[in-house]
Amino acid sequence: MTIREVKPEGEVLKELIRLSGECEAENNCRGYRENGPADIEGRRVFVCEENDRIVGYLFGITERVEKDSSVAKSGEEYFELEELYVVPEMRSKGIGRELFRYAEEALKNEVGLIMLSTAAKDAKRILKFYLEDNLMDFWSARLFKRIK
Repeated sequence: MTIREVKPEGEVLKELIRLSGECEAENNCRGYRENGPADIEGRRVFVCEENDRIVGYLFGITERVEKDSSVAKSGEEYFELEELYVVPEMRSKGIGRELFRYAEEALKNEVGLIMLSTAAKDAKRILKFYLEDNLMDFWSARLFKRIK
């Protein structure tokens, strides 16, 4: 397996869009929909390939903190991790963790933080992945309970 940063264009862009369609079909994330080109273009994209096939990807965009918070000061740059996906047959092999670590290493001299929001339906598993496997800190959560 090879992990590398790629430009989101041409065949790579088409494959990322196709894989995001597979992700939508899995119905594992609340409200997730297949990406279009505008959702990926201009992003930093990291892929895991096996036998010249993308089996996982991570992408996001560099942003700037707008106002001071307990996490960051106004003006600090951060990487907003927008998506991380691994094809079902390759899960539980550490690919997501390796994609995260590769991106972290690539970004460490450019941004002070990696931040994300998640809508995964398996909250326990996704929190374990980010908090325990990738050593992220928990800052806030938005919870809901539909009562009608």
